[in-house]
Amino acid sequence: MDFKPRAPRDDVNVSPTHPLKEAAQLVVGTCLLFALAVGLIASGVDLIVRLVPPSAESRVFRSLGAELMARTTNDGLDEPAKRLQGLLDRLASHWPDAPYQFRVGITRSEDPNAVALPGGLILVTSALLDQAESENELAFVLGHELGHFRGRHHLRRLGRSVVWGMVLAVALGSTQTTPDLATLSGGLAARGFDREHERQADRFGLELVQAEYGHVAGAGRFFERLEREASPGANLTAYLSTHPSSRHRIEELRAFARERGFALDGELTPKP
Repeated sequence: MDFKPRAPRDDVNVSPTHPLKEAAQLVVGTCLLFALAVGLIASGVDLIVRLVPPSAESRVFRSLGAELMARTTNDGLDEPAKRLQGLLDRLASHWPDAPYQFRVGITRSEDPNAVALPGGLILVTSALLDQAESENELAFVLGHELGHFRGRHHLRRLGRSVVWGMVLAVALGSTQTTPDLATLSGGLAARGFDREHERQADRFGLELVQAEYGHVAGAGRFFERLEREASPGANLTAYLSTHPSSRHRIEELRAFARERGFALDGELTPKP
């Protein structure tokens, strides 16, 4: 038999699957893996948080809180901070078994916002304090942050961020930045947890306002003002954020107030 050499086939290393289909499968698979990782991280952190007593949390973050308070309540903000602390103390008295000693500080910022930090510290921006139309509005904002402490959302969020950052550092290398794909898939997977936390904090804050004033008038003014000033694409932006849209939160607050029989009208107290 005569040997007749032939040229090798030129499709040996070519996949029969279309390259676009392979790319789509890779992207979808990567997103699912990141989403699964976020879910496992969130569940693991929540379990750990339940095992950490608030007293231990307060001890660990006491120095951080003292440093932040020293930086914030200055430049003429000491007296407003004292009045705000009085309001916070009154609201916290309606949560008799609260495991924290709550403190509030004011930080100068042009963005109206407030945040709960581990250990019992709440920071309120000067813009929020300036824009608030009544004490009732401020009471709801503070009550909302107290709601985060009640659910220990602040510590859960911190724990997830730290663990997620460690996972990405190991997976991608400490010198690499997080790719947009990882950020998007991780953020969307965690969004459900955070939106539920906001809903829980809103409801607890409304309960504290009702307990303090006997009605919830003015509690939603902060969100109403945000809704009036929102851009046309705000609802889409809110969907991709960790917070529900202002309109949705206003509707949920009213529905919850009607469900619990809270009075929606009442006399507003001038802000402190």
